[in-house]
Amino acid sequence: MSVNKRFPIPSGTYGHAQPWNSAIYAEPLPIIFERQAKARPNAVLAEFMGRDFTYSELYAEARRFAAGLIERGIGPKDRVGLFLPNVPAYVAAYYGAMMAGAVVVNFSPLYTAEELAAQVEDSGTRLLVTLDSPMLLPTAADVIDRSSLETLVVARLADALPKMKSLALRTLGRKQIASVPSRSDVGQWSDWLGRDTGGFPDLSADDLALLQYTGGTTGTPKGAMLSHANLASNAIQVDMIDPFDPNEPDSVLGALPLFHVFANTCVLNRTVVKGGRIVMLPRFDAGQVLKTITNSRPRAFPGVPTMFQALLDHPDFAKTDFSSLQICISGGAPLPAPVREKFEKGTGVRLVEGYGLTESAGVVSTNPYEGTRKPGTIGLPIPATQILLLDKEDPTRLAPDGEPGELAVRGPQVMCGYWNKPETQADAFARFNGEDWLRTGDVAAIDEDGFLAIVDRIKDMIAVGGFKVFPSQVEHVLLQHPAIKEVLVIGVPDEYRGEVPEAYAVLNEGESATGEELAAWLNGRIGKHERVARVVLRDDLPKTMIGKLDRKALRAEVLPN
Repeated sequence: MSVNKRFPIPSGTYGHAQPWNSAIYAEPLPIIFERQAKARPNAVLAEFMGRDFTYSELYAEARRFAAGLIERGIGPKDRVGLFLPNVPAYVAAYYGAMMAGAVVVNFSPLYTAEELAAQVEDSGTRLLVTLDSPMLLPTAADVIDRSSLETLVVARLADALPKMKSLALRTLGRKQIASVPSRSDVGQWSDWLGRDTGGFPDLSADDLALLQYTGGTTGTPKGAMLSHANLASNAIQVDMIDPFDPNEPDSVLGALPLFHVFANTCVLNRTVVKGGRIVMLPRFDAGQVLKTITNSRPRAFPGVPTMFQALLDHPDFAKTDFSSLQICISGGAPLPAPVREKFEKGTGVRLVEGYGLTESAGVVSTNPYEGTRKPGTIGLPIPATQILLLDKEDPTRLAPDGEPGELAVRGPQVMCGYWNKPETQADAFARFNGEDWLRTGDVAAIDEDGFLAIVDRIKDMIAVGGFKVFPSQVEHVLLQHPAIKEVLVIGVPDEYRGEVPEAYAVLNEGESATGEELAAWLNGRIGKHERVARVVLRDDLPKTMIGKLDRKALRAEVLPN
């Protein structure tokens, strides 16, 4: 395996725990995992449903999986897919595939067979690891016959549980277990753990490590190519902004799905870099999260805004002991001010908003965990991350001074490009001073202190009679009404003005208001061109796989083709 790769860091200062221009040394992820396993073999890496998995235990299992892959001819540059919830086998399969030199491909457990088959085919995934869950295994087995997938490897949930829970599942919970198909192209996880005789391939920090699919604003799935350097750098960058005592035991609540880039960096890779513990939950359930916070006492909880809202809505929220938490981090979608204020008041824990995207391996900026922060912003760029604001109409130029522009990013975490999509890749970057900058598609403003605020997405802007309306600004105002829990604003066709804004909202429990009343309240507080045609009340709004509000899905649902 290769030596460290040092990235050139621009000069400057950074307001978090370490200087912004601190050097970052990126290594292949398996090297980082190996170092921690040797340094703290008996420390707990994953706590799962009452059972502890140590660094040495999961590291040894990862090596055996790597050996099993190599024995069967799967190695450098081959793609190994993970179709798994948050279970310890994910950790061993993720690092084990990389140890074999393979490229990991993350797949959402919520995919249909059609969606899974399409991305398996696009990525060229040869082997897929899944769980014996009725929600996963039948879908994965179906994909073998729908695609060029060669092999399915099935891990057993019962094998990850404490002895009594495992026995109960095997004897009383058989409806929660799917039968493993008896066919030559389906094997069990235990059978794929080979003899660890070493001889793994040398890895470079520049080697491709992960294909992380993102639909972006076009709806066409694209595989962001993330190298070991991209992933390791972002994990190190996130660790660098932690100002808390490094001698205190580190633990993070892992309720975010590990298949998502936010959790992949902030829960998995960052925890391994830190040598900490993941309190792992197979999925997000508000009641289980609150109980786990009290019992397992994690130090940090990364989530999306809808998770924090769900905790606030749960009847056990007021009875939960939050004293172990030092920080909660919100990402994936704008954090409504009422959610932040209610959560902080109810827990006494600081909830900060950050920002990132799949193409940046997860994180670009965040508000400081301590000291000055600015609610409503996405904070400051994390160490070694540079930003530009591009002209909204012409990305070959910079935005005029003092005006919002499309946010462009440069740093060691920025992807290598899109898998087999050179034409899309070209559009994803802007070139300035001989350097490539990732175009985010988000319109941002920057204040005198360097804090960034996302104004909106370029493709979400509504053209109202020649004026540009930012949906998020209208949503921000409507969220200040005490009856409103969630809201999305989209543009709908209008014969006279081209488009007009229209709001879709969910009320807080126990609140009553009509759409007409809310529209009148809102329109009296915003500009004339921003006024909504109506406010439509709904029981719920569409959400993405990780629970953030999905404007694209709403638009597809309510607008004619």
